[in-house]
Amino acid sequence: MNSIVQDPLVQVHSLDHVTIVSADLERTLAFYTEVLGMREVPRPNFEFPGLWLQVGRTQIHVNTAGPDCGGRAGVPDGKARTPSLGFHIAFAVDDGPAAAARLAQAGFKIVDGPRYRPDGAHQFYVYDPDGHLIEICSFPNKIPASAACSS
Repeated sequence: MNSIVQDPLVQVHSLDHVTIVSADLERTLAFYTEVLGMREVPRPNFEFPGLWLQVGRTQIHVNTAGPDCGGRAGVPDGKARTPSLGFHIAFAVDDGPAAAARLAQAGFKIVDGPRYRPDGAHQFYVYDPDGHLIEICSFPNKIPASAACSS
């Protein structure tokens, strides 16, 4: 499926944000800022609790679990043989093997990988505090961390 659409109905140009649902905003904030190095950014004054995080030009919007958001979206059921084939959020780093070692040393369970993809990219997966699957990937030959990750 390598077809290029010359005149699509809508041409997207980037990923703007991903929304996840959290049971504990403070714990989620600590994971994404202290473990993954994202920063909290100002959020509009919505009528519901949440927070916004950013890395590069991409944001993670975090809402609290409850009936308004349909519960805990994106949480795997824990039964997948290969969790990385399901919903996940990928972040690029400069040195994947070093990142995997640091997270494992800090007590984080690597739930899939670490491994090298056929294209040479290094990838591994951890869960955030609410069970969202997070991919950490890096590329051979020091390709900038802004390059896209995907499994």
